[in-house]
Amino acid sequence: SDKKKELNTNLIHVQGILRGFDPFMNLVMDDCLEMAPGGQQNTIGMVVIRGNSIIMLEALERV
Repeated sequence: SDKKKELNTNLIHVQGILRGFDPFMNLVMDDCLEMAPGGQQNTIGMVVIRGNSIIMLEALERV
């Protein structure tokens, strides 16, 4: 599904499109924006996020 998700980890807060995952909840996200402190947004593109660092995953659009 090409719906935007919001993700918080121990170190980073990103918004992007979930492209895939594995049994360990490692995620591949595309078109990511890093939500930096102070409201700044940095485009970081495609990222792989290790599952054990994920604190919260939220759908930003109605599922």
